[in-house]
Amino acid sequence: MASTGPDFGPVFDRLKGILVPYAREMHVSADDDTWYGLDLAPPEERNPTTWFGSVRRGKRYVSIYLMPVYVEPSLMDGASTDLRKRMQGKSCFNFTKVDEPLIGELEGLVRAGYERTAGNPEWGGALRVEAASPG
Repeated sequence: MASTGPDFGPVFDRLKGILVPYAREMHVSADDDTWYGLDLAPPEERNPTTWFGSVRRGKRYVSIYLMPVYVEPSLMDGASTDLRKRMQGKSCFNFTKVDEPLIGELEGLVRAGYERTAGNPEWGGALRVEAASPG
């Protein structure tokens, strides 16, 4: 009998639960058993700069992607070493189990990211243009 792998359902559900409260102010771009995503813009206005974040269930872990962290790395100022160890790249955090202290810290990071964006679909694009402008 083949192994079905780890049950990441509780991890996926807990991480998705961090983003769900913001769906009222944003647009759900994915919602199934493996992906849940939020965008700052409706489908007809979406581009890479309007993506807020998502949760993805993988084979080895569950990932949560937070674009505010990518666009404004200063949001990670003060983040714990343990949360930083979960980072892969500039905006992805991987979990294999529900770790409430770290997920609680992540909830604060999502809240801070949302407060920075204020649900504004122009936010990411404006900051990227500003960062690319010669100083």
